[in-house]
Amino acid sequence: MTARFLPLADVAETLAISSAQAYALVRTGELRAIKVGGRGQWRVEDSELEDYIQRMYAQTREIVLAGGEDQPTA
Repeated sequence: MTARFLPLADVAETLAISSAQAYALVRTGELRAIKVGGRGQWRVEDSELEDYIQRMYAQTREIVLAGGEDQPTA
């Protein structure tokens, strides 16, 4: 059974970014998360992470189609 809620460390690993970058995504509201437990640990629902990834695909597609500077390299 896959966990429904992921700690930020797992989110960072999935996205291949640092924990600080994952926290920044949550802090800016780009990636929705909740605080749980007595120590207020951040958790991201797996569906929210998938939604974020799909939004980033769409955003990247728009940049590429518009001929933006962020062209992917081979």
